[in-house]
Amino acid sequence: QVQLVESGGGLVQPGGSLRLSCAASGFAFSLYSMSWYRQAPGKERELVASVSSGVGFTNYADSVKGRFTISRDNAKKMVYLQMNSLKPEDTAVYYCNGKQSWGQGTQVTVSS
Repeated sequence: QVQLVESGGGLVQPGGSLRLSCAASGFAFSLYSMSWYRQAPGKERELVASVSSGVGFTNYADSVKGRFTISRDNAKKMVYLQMNSLKPEDTAVYYCNGKQSWGQGTQVTVSS
């Protein structure tokens, strides 16, 4: 069955960086677009970034453009989210999404 496992979250100071990883299994990874979402306390889950199958077109929420970079490695069945210049408002649980499935999430906390 489809399995998505996120890792790489943690506590970081404002202005810092984190790299999230998502390991995928159970489906033809290279054929599907992959996305990162996040959900902050009391807020709805929102799309952060996505990367298409094939040539890997990327799309970002306005709030993270220029700071976050999504990438994928089809050979390893991995998708990444490099997060730079982190802000307190980036604090959320980050979820990997692909083939209509979700990972368990990884907590990112940006605080001094």
